[in-house]
Amino acid sequence: MLGALILLLLNLLVLRLAGAGPRALGIDAPVRRLLEFTAGVLLAAGFAALQLLVLAGLAGFDWVLRPGYGVSDLLGGLRWNVVSVLFEELIFRGALLWLAIRWLGPVRACLLSAAAFGVYHWFSYGLFGDLVTMAYVFVLTGTFGLMLAAAFAWSRSLVLPIALHLGWNLVNNEVFSKGPMGERWLTASVEDAARLGGLEQVLVSIVIPLSMPLLVLLVLNRLPQDGPRSGRIEQ
Repeated sequence: MLGALILLLLNLLVLRLAGAGPRALGIDAPVRRLLEFTAGVLLAAGFAALQLLVLAGLAGFDWVLRPGYGVSDLLGGLRWNVVSVLFEELIFRGALLWLAIRWLGPVRACLLSAAAFGVYHWFSYGLFGDLVTMAYVFVLTGTFGLMLAAAFAWSRSLVLPIALHLGWNLVNNEVFSKGPMGERWLTASVEDAARLGGLEQVLVSIVIPLSMPLLVLLVLNRLPQDGPRSGRIEQ
């Protein structure tokens, strides 16, 4: 949590040096931000759950409760996911993206943020050496990052990208134990449960994960503009 707080202070310092303030990160309009947060979390959580429920249905296994999972586990998982999301959002969708949008325009800035997010996951996942996996992770996380950057540009706030990111991560990491924390709330009833073939693997590993960011990008691009940093992500 301390690291996220330091990052927030650094973001505010950069914005102050650029002649802006906390409003540049969308720290305003509490009712609107609450609606954006709720919608973002529910949408992302729904898509993440859909992916893993479809996986279970196609692979023929069940998600079962992990024995001994309790309140302390839940609180620890919530803390870890919230801090990790804040850390990434403050780096990739904070003051640096705000400045990039001013200097490069929304399209170039969002694409740059997305590419950086994709490359970042090569390091965080330790993927160097396997070009196919590197390309796969870059496309998926880069597209996800593009959605988050576009959400920041459209809403003029960190709230919506944080909500989308948090909803996805909480369901994957904490609910279905698909993250770096290992077994959490639900676990697969059989080993090697994710082994699918052909079109089933494409559906679970590519189609569903890409559906959410592409849908959000389509919706944001059709919404009316609302200021120089929001609305349609175009020049």
